[in-house]
Amino acid sequence: MLQGHVTTRDAARLAGLSVGHVRRLVKTGIVEGVKVGRDWLIERAALLAYVEAQRALGNQKHNPWREGLIQQGRGRRGDV
Repeated sequence: MLQGHVTTRDAARLAGLSVGHVRRLVKTGIVEGVKVGRDWLIERAALLAYVEAQRALGNQKHNPWREGLIQQGRGRRGDV
């Protein structure tokens, strides 16, 4: 295993997320990971940074109009 990386299952346990959610985070580039064969190895530091950022957002993480999402082209704009 690569230094500083964890398996998808270990990442899910560490972050309190489902395995499928962790895979989506890696496939969309939100969390860094490496595909080795058919398995993903997730960068532990990137995963923990994502979890901390989500905790810091609190209930705002559910707001589709928040500025961070709009800047990424993923949120909703008020002028539509």
